[in-house]
Amino acid sequence: MHESDEMFTRLITRFGVKALEKKKEKDFMKHIAAKAEQKPAIIAETQKAKDVPDLSKLSGAEILALKRDASKMPESYQPNFVESFWYKYWEEKKYFHVSAEEALKNDKRYVMVLPPPNVTGYLHLGHGLTSAIEDSLTRIHRQRGYATCYLPGTDHAGIATQTVVEKALAKQQLNKWEMGREKFLEKVWEWKDKHGAQILEQLRRVGSSLDWERYHFTMDEQLKTAVTEAFVLLYEKGLIYRATRLVNWSCQLKTAISDIEVTYEDIKEPIKLKVPGHAQPVEFGWLTHFAYKVKDSNEELVVATTRLETMLGDTAVAVNSKDQRYAHLIGKELVHPFCNRVIKVIADDQLVDMSFGTGAVKVTPAHDPNDYECGQRQKLEFIQIFDEDGKINQNGGKYAGMMRFDCRRQMEEDMKQLGIYRDKTPNQMRLGLCSRSKDVIEPMIKPQWYVNCQHIKQRMIDVVKNGELVLIPSEYENEWFRWMDGLRDWCISRQIWWGHRCPAYLVSINGSQPDTSNQDNWIVARSEEEALKKAVAKYNIPVEQIKLSQDEDVLDTWFSSGLFPFSTFGWPDTNNPDFKAFFPNTILETGWDILFFWVAKMVQFSLEFFDKVPFKYVFLHPLIRDKDGKKMSKSLGNVIDPLEIIDGTSLENLKQKIYEGNLSKDEIQRAIKQKEEEFPNGIPECGGDALRFGLLSYLQKTPNINMDVKHIIGYRQFCNKIWNSCRFAFPKLPKDINYVKLELNNLQLINQWILVKLNQTITGVNAAFDDYEFGQATQNFHQFWLYDFCDIYLEGIKNILSDKNQDQKIKLETQQTLLTVLDQGLRLLHPMMPYLSEELWQKLPCQKEDSLIIAKYPSPNPQWINQDVEIQFDLVLNISKKLRSVISKSQLPANVRPDAYVLNLIGEKSLDDLIKQQADIICLLARIKSITVIQQETEQHKQCGVDTLEAKLKIFVNMKDNIDLTKENERLVKKLNELIKYINALQDKMSKYNDKVPDQVKKTDMEKMEKYHQEKLLTEQQIESLKK
Repeated sequence: MHESDEMFTRLITRFGVKALEKKKEKDFMKHIAAKAEQKPAIIAETQKAKDVPDLSKLSGAEILALKRDASKMPESYQPNFVESFWYKYWEEKKYFHVSAEEALKNDKRYVMVLPPPNVTGYLHLGHGLTSAIEDSLTRIHRQRGYATCYLPGTDHAGIATQTVVEKALAKQQLNKWEMGREKFLEKVWEWKDKHGAQILEQLRRVGSSLDWERYHFTMDEQLKTAVTEAFVLLYEKGLIYRATRLVNWSCQLKTAISDIEVTYEDIKEPIKLKVPGHAQPVEFGWLTHFAYKVKDSNEELVVATTRLETMLGDTAVAVNSKDQRYAHLIGKELVHPFCNRVIKVIADDQLVDMSFGTGAVKVTPAHDPNDYECGQRQKLEFIQIFDEDGKINQNGGKYAGMMRFDCRRQMEEDMKQLGIYRDKTPNQMRLGLCSRSKDVIEPMIKPQWYVNCQHIKQRMIDVVKNGELVLIPSEYENEWFRWMDGLRDWCISRQIWWGHRCPAYLVSINGSQPDTSNQDNWIVARSEEEALKKAVAKYNIPVEQIKLSQDEDVLDTWFSSGLFPFSTFGWPDTNNPDFKAFFPNTILETGWDILFFWVAKMVQFSLEFFDKVPFKYVFLHPLIRDKDGKKMSKSLGNVIDPLEIIDGTSLENLKQKIYEGNLSKDEIQRAIKQKEEEFPNGIPECGGDALRFGLLSYLQKTPNINMDVKHIIGYRQFCNKIWNSCRFAFPKLPKDINYVKLELNNLQLINQWILVKLNQTITGVNAAFDDYEFGQATQNFHQFWLYDFCDIYLEGIKNILSDKNQDQKIKLETQQTLLTVLDQGLRLLHPMMPYLSEELWQKLPCQKEDSLIIAKYPSPNPQWINQDVEIQFDLVLNISKKLRSVISKSQLPANVRPDAYVLNLIGEKSLDDLIKQQADIICLLARIKSITVIQQETEQHKQCGVDTLEAKLKIFVNMKDNIDLTKENERLVKKLNELIKYINALQDKMSKYNDKVPDQVKKTDMEKMEKYHQEKLLTEQQIESLKK
């Protein structure tokens, strides 16, 4: 028996036609996953199909002719063969590109930019999910007649790329400081050219139909112009300003980072963590108490801190003015134990809660956000104690030159020696970490460039509330509002070399050394020439007295990315045809984790420059984690390259890729162990279509996806099923067949039924895409093709399409129906599986379009809605199910096809007629020899296996001549005893009813009792029949 037949038999026997809907997807995937476990990861060459042609030896025209010849299909589905030609064909035909002129003529436009992946390496499965979603949306709209523009790009990823390149150079004993800025940037560009090309190839392999003629890199000339223009315009509007403030400083990267680039780890109890730049793990989660001595007194003031080293920068101790314990100390001086200075006791009710801790708070204005505010209120001295790399500076006295956390350890010992150490208690805390380097963030005072966000945040709230911008899922709206309510000004300058340099020029007059923190000393301009002219005008002095120095800092990567929806279409040239045709975009699709990193920035800039949103819709997809729910990380070894699934790979290759990365020895060992445990045989070749379809199937309204490669392997098997079903069907279609408009009422029932089911699937898939329910779209198609089309329809029409059938009219009708289902089904599949659908669709006869990519997408047909057809064919399926059920319960040999009989219990002639008309299909689906409608039950029928269907039909299967009567009798007696046991137990329960038992419970029990008695009577009859 074919595996699909086994699946159909098992499911339909157990659950029936309607209940089958809920079980089939789950059971099929379990079935496939089990098979996937048994498959070797890498298919040996000798096991691959021998009839797969070598396309490298053929011309493009020869390959196309081969691909269109259904008679030359390889026996089995081979992803590499299927996917190796079509992308080049689509590109050469320019199907991905639409000119601005064409787009402007079309009143339906669909525009989306690819979230530009970082050029730091390879794409991961998160990018694979992005591509699967975005390309499926692009393809379906292209097929619906929209002028589509899906624009590709890559991001320079300032901090991330510079960090990766620095690590690579360190392995060669090189560092950027010795190389200098210019030579270092040459190395970064080399890295970008190498890895950027790999990323673009990966995007092609997953089938992304991107308009490569419009590709942009965030540091190409067009985008450089846009970044400079945006900075200048915002500065001229007073929205970019320079200020010296407390920033989030990464000592490892030696740069400021924005608030949203800080991740927080909640520490519940003391813990040791590895910190970059420190050889030993550092303890966090302790609150240390120590005493400041009051000058010229025996008194002391005890304070507590989680960051003991920062006391080197203390310039005050604050108390609450209402706290009588310390009222007499306000204004007094305290002796700093390690620095040659005194600090004052101040009153600050805003900072100090006198009921918390000791009621006294040490104040370090230069290194703590709350203390910074206090310092500004109280006009305290701001003493910085850290260098940019996290070492204690000259203000730290004897600790100068020590790393900050090494200083913490030493200081604790020194305090004990001085007698000012009191104790250390566990303390829950939130630890800020750099999202890039995992370094502990150090608040530092630095002059930086900022974007004022206060004036725009209400507008950004309003565009979501009034529907100008639609967030999908809508659950993210409240998060959007919450974030905007607390929006702070954006620090946009970064102290690194890779990126867009700030278009700001420091002015030196007659060799002066200007204050870099003073905005008045800076000129913002589009070029140095423009800056010089502005400086001459501003200072009213000769040009010879002016020297300009461009700011060494670069802009936050998200600044250039925030311009991407319009900078890529020619802005600031608003007359550019692309800008007119494609801005605003239609939709932005990305992961929910960068809603505020990126999406909010694009909305902000678009509102600033155009007073309109950059796109109408934002779809936020889940994050991909590994099968155990862990975040995917290179250091954990659970990151998977999409090409490793598409092409398959060995365990040795997986290991080698880890060795070639930038991981530490410990990280390498951990990553290798993970790969060995999860992929002992490597990963089998699945193809891009299975990867796309599998990723889309995961989208079920959840914030995270626990990704299991076995899930993708299962859909690789589904691709094989599609291939085999078409390979069976294609030879049944005459070469001269033509498409005809099929009128439902004029067709055979099975042809009517498959068109009704096809129409339901078309309706469901279209609705699912429109509602962004991608998982539902895949499930709808999977259900239709695997169960309705393959397991029922193709089985049911075998005799009609056989050479023995002489009824040419019915045969042609069925061939035309089959052609319609194949054509419409493959069109429907195309956005989800572009390669396989194109490969198979091209083999259909009489195609009018050159490619499926531009073939019209199916839309619901109101003429193919017929509930009566469904009811009638459901009866056919249920009769088949009952017959299979009776047979499966017996010991009948698998190769035996018994005769069957049906007795109409309600006397409806239409039932008899339906069964007679569909007898051939029932025999095929039930795997019986014949089925006969009888008018009354005879002794012969009493000796059969018996069952009833909905009290309408009594079904008999003649098994007596084909089974072991003794074993069958034993089975039936055992069943009878179990039924008697159930009846007795239920009778006992019902005899004890009282007034408190709900009527619904009584009704349910009565129905159970009736069912048990019916089964008991039927079983007794079957036992008696075996005796005759």
